[in-house]
Amino acid sequence: MSNSILTDVATRTSGEVYIGVVGSVRSGKSTFIRRFMETKVLPLVTDKYVYDKIQDELPQSSDGKTIMTVEPKFIPSTTVKITIEDNVNFQIRLVDCVGHVIPSAKGYLNEDGTSRLVQTPWFSEAIPFEDAAKIGTDKVIESHSNIGIVMSSDGSFGEFTRPEYEKVEEIVIEELKAHNKPFVLVINTTKPNHPETLELVKNLEDKYQVSVVALDVLKMTEDDMDHLLKVAMDEFDISQLNLEVPSWVNNLDDDLDYKSKFNDLVSQTTGNFRKMKDAFHIQESLKDSELFASVNITNIDPATGIVNIEIECSDECYNEVVGEILGEKITDKTSFINKIQDFRKAQHVFELVGGSIEKVEQLGYDIAFPKASDIALEKPELLKDGARYGIKIKANAPMIQLVKINVSSTFEPIIGSKEQAEELINHMVENYENEPDKLWNSEIFGRKLCDVINDGIRAKVNAIPDNVLEKYKNSIEKVVNHGRGGVIAIVL
Repeated sequence: MSNSILTDVATRTSGEVYIGVVGSVRSGKSTFIRRFMETKVLPLVTDKYVYDKIQDELPQSSDGKTIMTVEPKFIPSTTVKITIEDNVNFQIRLVDCVGHVIPSAKGYLNEDGTSRLVQTPWFSEAIPFEDAAKIGTDKVIESHSNIGIVMSSDGSFGEFTRPEYEKVEEIVIEELKAHNKPFVLVINTTKPNHPETLELVKNLEDKYQVSVVALDVLKMTEDDMDHLLKVAMDEFDISQLNLEVPSWVNNLDDDLDYKSKFNDLVSQTTGNFRKMKDAFHIQESLKDSELFASVNITNIDPATGIVNIEIECSDECYNEVVGEILGEKITDKTSFINKIQDFRKAQHVFELVGGSIEKVEQLGYDIAFPKASDIALEKPELLKDGARYGIKIKANAPMIQLVKINVSSTFEPIIGSKEQAEELINHMVENYENEPDKLWNSEIFGRKLCDVINDGIRAKVNAIPDNVLEKYKNSIEKVVNHGRGGVIAIVL
């Protein structure tokens, strides 16, 4: 007897295997529970008292239109603890629910046509049969089970037709989807492998977007039950999806185009596919992207809900990302080396002033402190102070002063008539308010406005004489070295 699937189910449900069987009346719910308990559970029960008690509580079933289950039943009435291979312990219980009514069935109405009243564990007073079916389905799936089995039929046995079952089937599945619990639709049939039945299964999977299994419940074997449990496991949500990507992808900044596309694709894919059965859909969806060279599932563990997917990226993709980071396309090793050397020089500059940039942005001014290797020591001197002597050690450190100033640049072209100037200014104001970038890149007299403004700024900066800059430097040195918080006048 195979217990591996029960072990997986027990692990996934934290040791509580509670299966709720719901659906229409006369679809085989009681038969399913009886067969399941006799085949999968009772052989594992070692206590004779518990064994006999469960057997006494097994539901009865029969042919015809008369409803057999008229009140919900927990089987066994109290959960039974089972121990199987590798000392896996779990509790198991099935629930036989009052079925949703098929109008032509018998047993849900009294002789006078009024609804039959039935007892339920959730109300002290009896309630109408139809209410017991709906409330029982909600209660069983929401509070008393972690796996749902929706029982229906193709009409190949008994006295009801497929359309009669289908009407109830639609109602029950809609109710179960609202609870967001894993469930499987079982089509009870005398011809589970017939092409017509297989076609029905496919159509129902497309219609309900749930897993569908065709079984001859009266004759189902342990292999059938194991297959059904495996399918049910696939309806659980993925508890942990591990995407194993190259380390360089993880280290990319999120604002890079590749990383942005990567994040969007993963978010969209995992948002659309969440269940264990969707693992291969996730793989195919990622495979279809040009972002990756290969996508392979390396592990699927139904017991824990963990899925591992390994993603590899091509050298071409890597080169494109490097080009995006460097700001230009890298075509060969020579251009790559030249660019890296340029960045090494830039890194040296950044190490000098990078830490001060943020403060300059905030306050408009800062001094970049030198590295220890840049500090120059002068020759130590003997120092006399009255009758006492000491030493004097002096050092000079080249510090870079950073100042943020606002430089104004004005462009005042002569257009022509007043009407022409007004037309142009109205157009420019509209762009300024709605699309500033469009105004900035607009052309006037054959040149972009941004180029004209930048030329004006450069002209002002370049017009400062070198001797003025030198005096400005000397003045700042005096402020730093000799200032004591008093008033200092700077004359340029």
